[in-house]
Amino acid sequence: MDLATIIGYVGAVGMVIGAMIVAGGLGPFMDVPAILIVFGGTGFAALSTTSFATFARSFKAMMLMIRPFALRIEDLVPRMVELATIARKEGMMALEGQQVPDRFFERGLQMLVDGADEAKLVKQLKQDVKAMKARHYATQRAVKAWVDIGPAFGMIGTLIGLVLMLRNMEDVASIGPAMAIALLTTLYGAFLANVLFGPALTKMELRSEAEVEYRMLVIEGLRGIVRGESPRLVEDHLAAALDPLAQEKLRAAA
Repeated sequence: MDLATIIGYVGAVGMVIGAMIVAGGLGPFMDVPAILIVFGGTGFAALSTTSFATFARSFKAMMLMIRPFALRIEDLVPRMVELATIARKEGMMALEGQQVPDRFFERGLQMLVDGADEAKLVKQLKQDVKAMKARHYATQRAVKAWVDIGPAFGMIGTLIGLVLMLRNMEDVASIGPAMAIALLTTLYGAFLANVLFGPALTKMELRSEAEVEYRMLVIEGLRGIVRGESPRLVEDHLAAALDPLAQEKLRAAA
């Protein structure tokens, strides 16, 4: 589990709800018309910006953010060096069946075993990276729609509440519910964008960038192997992407 994500979400939601409870309980902050306007309206508007499949996939992608990121460059570098050593000593066929941490890496390795040259290898794998980036971008846009549209529906609800209040100024009993709609829709819109969906979108973007970096390093490592470069040269090339402390650990383990 990604503790930073879990603690951050639970802490943010907990602080807001805790403040409401201390201020007088959750009852005053619950309003059905405001919930329908903001959560319902934003949801349907966000759906209209994309497809059903992408809309559903966006929620699955957000749930995946609580899992730790499995593609570690620190693990990639020594494994790539091992494979470079095997290929140089025993040939490309010896790479068949070797265990690697992800499917992308496995596909590239199989291409080497099947005799793909450097140009074909790089072209195919970069196409895979491009397709992955397109999928991620579509999913992120679906989440971003909630961030962009949520506050707008909060403002719509505020205007609705103000209109109801001004039209019924002579009825004192109607002013309270109308004011509740006006204020709570703004609150719900801000909560939706900045507490629920905004952090998830940021995390998704960071994970996507990290995965692209990882896959590009896989491509560079496999290029080194197909060129017949020495394992040390492959290691030095890939290790440049590590932070200084990780580089020190890598050199110490060598």
